[in-house]
Amino acid sequence: MSVTASSPPPNENQETIDFLRRLAGMLTGSGRNADMLLKAASAIEALTQRAIAAEQFCWEQEEEHARNLELREVTELASDNLLAETRSLKAQLAESERRTESERTSAAEEARRLQTELADARAQLAKFTAELDALREPITAIDDSIAIVPVDSLQLARAQFDFLAAGFAKTNDVISQTICQIGACAIDKALSDNVPPAKN
Repeated sequence: MSVTASSPPPNENQETIDFLRRLAGMLTGSGRNADMLLKAASAIEALTQRAIAAEQFCWEQEEEHARNLELREVTELASDNLLAETRSLKAQLAESERRTESERTSAAEEARRLQTELADARAQLAKFTAELDALREPITAIDDSIAIVPVDSLQLARAQFDFLAAGFAKTNDVISQTICQIGACAIDKALSDNVPPAKN
């Protein structure tokens, strides 16, 4: 129940005040009664003004309270939205970090695999190069320290280089593929150097 509903209307109070003052003016023989009526009229008028001011203050407080409630609801909603967005961003960040770590691990493993394959290919190339160098050395005498490699063996080694190069090409290992192709070219050169001259 509001204060405004329990207070008498201002017009009704004003009529009472005016009546008391008229009545005080009509009491010419008794000064004390007239003074009492005037004091009562003044008291009622003062109380009426205070009641009106209190009603206005109460109404303003109710409006302020309603505004505060509305602002609080808006603030709580905004806070909930911000919390939800923060949780979503944290989840996205965690997923991104997990993905980045997984990609970093995969890249490191792939680099190690490629290095191992490259080392193996280099070892094979060194082995075949040493064999070719031995084949290119001039034969001055045939003894137990010299090995003669048949052309069929060189052709077989050449085919093995082609096979390895094709395998590396399928895995996109360009370095190992190139090394095998170099080895194949070296064998081709060795085979061409060993072709007997044409007879006239």
